[in-house]
Amino acid sequence: MLTTCLRARREAAGLTQSQLAQRVGVRRETIVHLENGRYNPSLKLAMDIARVLSATVEELFFFTDDA
Repeated sequence: MLTTCLRARREAAGLTQSQLAQRVGVRRETIVHLENGRYNPSLKLAMDIARVLSATVEELFFFTDDA
């Protein structure tokens, strides 16, 4: 299962969902779905978000066993 700490990292960077969405070229709803674990980002989107948040993709998104 894909897990993310995107919300915490975004808030630590002082960005709203709308601001992050605008910087990476998606709708705010996409960020909402990512933060809630209802959407798996493309590699390009994950890399764009990581760049904006000065993080690596692996720091933001990781797989966990759901069993």
